[in-house]
Amino acid sequence: MTDTLPPCPECASSYTYQVDALLICPECAHEWGVADGQEAQVRDSVGNVLCDGDTVTVIKDLKLKGTSSVIKVGTKVRGIRLVDGDHDIDCKVPGVGPIGLKSQFVKKVSG
Repeated sequence: MTDTLPPCPECASSYTYQVDALLICPECAHEWGVADGQEAQVRDSVGNVLCDGDTVTVIKDLKLKGTSSVIKVGTKVRGIRLVDGDHDIDCKVPGVGPIGLKSQFVKKVSG
């Protein structure tokens, strides 16, 4: 996945990195909040920007913790909702129900 963080507003370095809600420039040590530069974007496994209401497909089998159920690769999930946290997608998976998914395990359906 390509890094799409904005360049440093002080020195224009492209080597910025993110730690929680802060963006940091290793060259000039400038720190700024994500909201100061741009709002954090949630991206799928191939780098597409996700939005509320998008449809995604699961790219690998996902075992549900505490059960013997599995969400199979290729499962289409409609009407996602983006949230803060480790599991950054809230959705209803057909046959499973409401669940939180990580964006790294889904791919946006085009169209």
